[in-house]
Amino acid sequence: MILIDNTVISDDIAEQFFVCNLDKCKGACCVEGDAGAPLERDELAKLQEIYPAVKPYLSAAGIAAIEAQGLYEQDIDAEGDGDYVTTTVGGRECVYAIYDEKNILKCGIEAAYNDGKIDWPKPISCHLYPIRVTKYEQYHALNYDRWPICSPACGFGKQLGVPVYKFVSNALVRAYGQAWYDQLRREIEGEN
Repeated sequence: MILIDNTVISDDIAEQFFVCNLDKCKGACCVEGDAGAPLERDELAKLQEIYPAVKPYLSAAGIAAIEAQGLYEQDIDAEGDGDYVTTTVGGRECVYAIYDEKNILKCGIEAAYNDGKIDWPKPISCHLYPIRVTKYEQYHALNYDRWPICSPACGFGKQLGVPVYKFVSNALVRAYGQAWYDQLRREIEGEN
């Protein structure tokens, strides 16, 4: 484990390889799972703010689901409370997921960001994937999430020699800052 400030980082983030291979997985992470993408509480207002600019990028089914259910929903757990997640179309794909010309699912929010329509790339949970963050009172635990649908990404990352922490470097900087990421890189690469 690597300890930096109030974060505990799994060794897998340094040791495992990962590069999304959308030609193989077809963006399955936007449709598989038991709920939409996890959202931070401050992202709820951000979704409200950006929706008018993102809406033209979305599918008719995504827009209909948002109009019926909202931009996000609470994922209620066994104790009756829960975190917020993106709404889904029919309990499956994220409402922000869009198909490209190759029938690959991509993020409508990210498409609007890439076109300069908004200044927010996508929910941080999506940006950080395959890292999942569990927030405790005193610290954040960063773990590598193994998911069979991502096995092509593991193989591709290994082929290219790209470890997880490098694949998600921009997201880690976004979440924890450049100084934090530079320290992580030094810890992993053995620099002083």
